[in-house]
Amino acid sequence: MNTNKALSQYNAVNKQTGVEDKNPHELIMMLYDGAIDNMVRAKGCIQRKDFAGKGETLGRAITIIGGLQGFLDMDKGGEVSQNLDALYDYCSQKLFEATKDNDEKVIDEIVGLIKEVREGWVGIKDEAAEIFANQKPAL
Repeated sequence: MNTNKALSQYNAVNKQTGVEDKNPHELIMMLYDGAIDNMVRAKGCIQRKDFAGKGETLGRAITIIGGLQGFLDMDKGGEVSQNLDALYDYCSQKLFEATKDNDEKVIDEIVGLIKEVREGWVGIKDEAAEIFANQKPAL
C-alpha cells in the first residue's frame, strides 16, 4: 500500500470515529465513556442471557481499562498514577469475576468507580485544554 493511500485511510477512520480533532483530555474522556457504555451493555446481555455478548462487551471494557492503565505516566504522575494503576487493576480483576459469575452488582460497582474517576477528569478540563491548545497531533 502506498503512503498516500494509507494516510487517506487513516484520516477517513479518524473522521468516522470522531477523534480527529480531539485533544488527549477528550480522548481519555472517550475511553471512560466507552468503558462505562460497554459495562452497561454487558448488564443488558446478562439480563437477556446473551452470554456471548456479555463476554464481548466486558472484554472491551477490560481492554479499555487496560488502555487507560497503559497511558499512566508513573514518573510524572507520582502517587496519583500509582493509585489509578491499582484502581484499574482492581477494576479489571472484578470485571473478570463478573464475566465468570454473571454478577451485575460487581459491574455496577466498577461503573461507579469509573464514573467517579471520570468526574475528576472532567474537573480538570479547562486546565487540560490550556495545556493542549497549542499542540498539534503527530501523524
